[in-house]
Amino acid sequence: MSGPEHDDEHQHGSLSATELRVRALETVLSQKGYVDPAALDELIDTYQTKIGPRNGAQVVARAWCDAEFRRRLLEDATAAIASLGFSGRQGEHMVAVENTTEQHNLVVCTLCSCYPWPVLGLPPTWYKSAPYRARVVKDPRGVLGDFGVHLPETVRIRVWDSTAEVRYLVLPQRPAASEHLSERELANLVTRDSMIGTGLPLKPVSRSAASPSP
Repeated sequence: MSGPEHDDEHQHGSLSATELRVRALETVLSQKGYVDPAALDELIDTYQTKIGPRNGAQVVARAWCDAEFRRRLLEDATAAIASLGFSGRQGEHMVAVENTTEQHNLVVCTLCSCYPWPVLGLPPTWYKSAPYRARVVKDPRGVLGDFGVHLPETVRIRVWDSTAEVRYLVLPQRPAASEHLSERELANLVTRDSMIGTGLPLKPVSRSAASPSP
């Protein structure tokens, strides 16, 4: 069997049961005129690529460059984040936790998938999965290893459980040898996973590597 119907069936074969139900609901609502598919696609794209996680990256980069903003972020993350224009539903009560050489922070929502949309966009599929939610509490170091993050045994790992009342943003450590970078360039090093705690910021390109050969 070939053609669009076969292609659609092939694509559906890779979707989870929940995703299939969402697709079916979207189709019904669209057919009844309750939802504009184009508007829905634009909304999803906005949260995935524009609202977040680029917003969070700007927050982190500002904290790396501005000691006063970093202080305010750690004292009252909701207000500090709002001062940059990032606020809204799912981000009303934010707490920032800072990674250090002694402690690494890791965020989960063990009950469902509470997530700070205004700064991180839509939650990744794995964040909502039952295996991640269960295992990260019992074996956080092992989970980090699965993500390719291997920390010294001397580094404590603290797991923060997001709730409907409080959501967390990890402030990762600023990468070494990044002193020459602007705030915008620093933001490009901040990944979504580094703000959840399952990843680290990207390493900066050295001056010599960035400069073209004569």
